[in-house]
Amino acid sequence: MNTERVSEDRIFAALASPVRREVLRLLREEGPQPVQRLAEHFAMTRPSFSEHLRVLRETGLVTENKVGRQRLYRLEALPLNEVQQWLRPFERFWRDRLTGLRDLLDQMDDES
Repeated sequence: MNTERVSEDRIFAALASPVRREVLRLLREEGPQPVQRLAEHFAMTRPSFSEHLRVLRETGLVTENKVGRQRLYRLEALPLNEVQQWLRPFERFWRDRLTGLRDLLDQMDDES
């Protein structure tokens, strides 16, 4: 198994968690945030939440910067490009299928 595949697998595993996807959404919509503000959105213990942040850091989806006594988290979207590249053939597949369906429906309208 090549390292690119391992990286993709880790990113997909990180994105499998609704908690981690919500953290990414919060960072995307509201910008960099301290751990405390992010943690307020979730009903879980701080160690459990820290584990989610660790997974996101290890996959490169977020970075952590220490500012004074706070740790600020920032979204890093570049790893999501790997996911997008993996999904692109599936997008083409469905686009082609839907175009075919549209063409078929247009033909049916003409025949009616």
